[in-house]
Amino acid sequence: MAITTAQSPFRTDPLTGLRIDLTAATLVKTNAVLAVVFLLVGGIAGLLVALTRWPAVHLLPADLFYMALTVHGIVALMVWIIFFEIAVLYFVGSTLLNCRLAAPKMAWTQVVLMVVGAATTFVAILQGDSSVMMTSYVPMNAAPHFYLGLILFAVGALIGCGVFWGTLVIAAEEKTYEGSLPLTVYGCMIATVIAIFTIASGAIILIPTFLWSLGLIKSVDPMMYRVIWWAFGHSSQQINVTAHITIWYTVAALAFGAKPMSEKVSRTAFLLYILFLQLGSVHHLLSDPGLSSAWKIFNTSYMMYLAVLASLIHGLTVPGAIEVAQRRNGLNNGLFEWLRKCPWGNPVFSCTILSIIGFGFIGGITGGGVGGEQIKMIIHNTVYVPGHFHGTVVSGTTLAFMGLTYYLIPVLFQREVIMPGLAKIQPYLFAIGTAVFAIALMGAGTLGVPRRHWDITFAGQALGFEFPGMAQMMMAVGEMGGVLMVLGGAAFCVIVVGSILVGKPVPANAKNIVPPPADAGGHKEIGMGGFEAPGTFVLAMVLFVTLVLYYFINFKYLATLWTLA
Repeated sequence: MAITTAQSPFRTDPLTGLRIDLTAATLVKTNAVLAVVFLLVGGIAGLLVALTRWPAVHLLPADLFYMALTVHGIVALMVWIIFFEIAVLYFVGSTLLNCRLAAPKMAWTQVVLMVVGAATTFVAILQGDSSVMMTSYVPMNAAPHFYLGLILFAVGALIGCGVFWGTLVIAAEEKTYEGSLPLTVYGCMIATVIAIFTIASGAIILIPTFLWSLGLIKSVDPMMYRVIWWAFGHSSQQINVTAHITIWYTVAALAFGAKPMSEKVSRTAFLLYILFLQLGSVHHLLSDPGLSSAWKIFNTSYMMYLAVLASLIHGLTVPGAIEVAQRRNGLNNGLFEWLRKCPWGNPVFSCTILSIIGFGFIGGITGGGVGGEQIKMIIHNTVYVPGHFHGTVVSGTTLAFMGLTYYLIPVLFQREVIMPGLAKIQPYLFAIGTAVFAIALMGAGTLGVPRRHWDITFAGQALGFEFPGMAQMMMAVGEMGGVLMVLGGAAFCVIVVGSILVGKPVPANAKNIVPPPADAGGHKEIGMGGFEAPGTFVLAMVLFVTLVLYYFINFKYLATLWTLA
């Protein structure tokens, strides 16, 4: 059902009852579709990288390997994710605030700049003289349009953040909501604050690097480049963390009617990200001489842990909110009835809960170790690092974005999801593949397998080195997981594109996307032993014990390097 006002046309979604600005919906759909297209491109490049790093296959020659690695890093870690995050900002800012989107023309400018920028950088890489990987460290020099494309893309993303903030202003002026900003909108606002800092850092260093590539300035100091670039490179992943945690809250609220266990605590945790998350970027610079040891130790040992605390809070409150909602709906028996009877076959839920598990147990726990000075010094330039960030950006961010996409297909595109059988198993294929890849590569990295190297056997080199059979096996197992991960990602792309193009229209009498449990009873007295969410408390203790064991094993391993003569 659509209605039109003097300002903007709206429709009311029959599945959720949400009032949707049609202009915003078009922009959300455009950014989301572009995101999925670039996810496919990044996945293909990632498959080529995996089949080359797999010792028994070793698919590509060195020059094509580094080209594929550059494409994979930039497209998978930046382009697809930021396109999707812009879609989330427009959806959350307009739909959840019952508001029209600010400055649609500027929003379309954002789309054009980001598409042109991404395409320009992509062309520069494929031309063969810009295989400098995502970090593009100087004095390695890429073609000028490599840097120009990144700058245009960043400007477009910054405009998208401005459109979101403008929408918040309109919502406040037109009083489309009461009280404080809803928590999910607040989380997106925090993400845009981090994004502005991140984009500014990128501009500060990429603009002079672009001028250097043109020959207009003599040089760019490598140490300065690394320090400022990581304020962009690592902080861009903090946007992802904030965004996917916001999606956790969004899906929990829309699908289960779940409310945060303590909204003040959740808001404070988001605020901790602004104050401390970027400071963790210094762990990429632990071996660099330009920063003092005191600065490195302080930021990687104390400031970073305050950001880790924020993630632990969210990892507790989101499942806790779902548990409380499920128990109030009648699933109040034992510790885990609420969890067993969740809609595990619905990809909206399974993607979200697998994102929470993967981010917590793989990305989160290892992030605490990889960011600390002692352990970091021996694993930073090993495949442990890509193993870790696939546990965060892929297990956490990508799975969460997939879950929201499954939710938005019937809501925004008004289409049913095709191939429901494949859609049920797709999140598990992707999550299992990612987990195997991440854990195996972290194991290989612990044994010293180098990061970014084309051939870990160093075949034909003057100074050869042979890694133990265990390292070779872990690399093979990890890349098998990588292939499974790509297959899961390809299935997602097929389902999404197919649903948009040939999916059946959502019927007018359609039911909620994630139906409530059949025995919902509105219980008031819930929980066990004085805990409203005892199951979540037990799971949190499992996470804590795993974290302690992880640190014990790592420092036990580290102690073998401290032997005294």
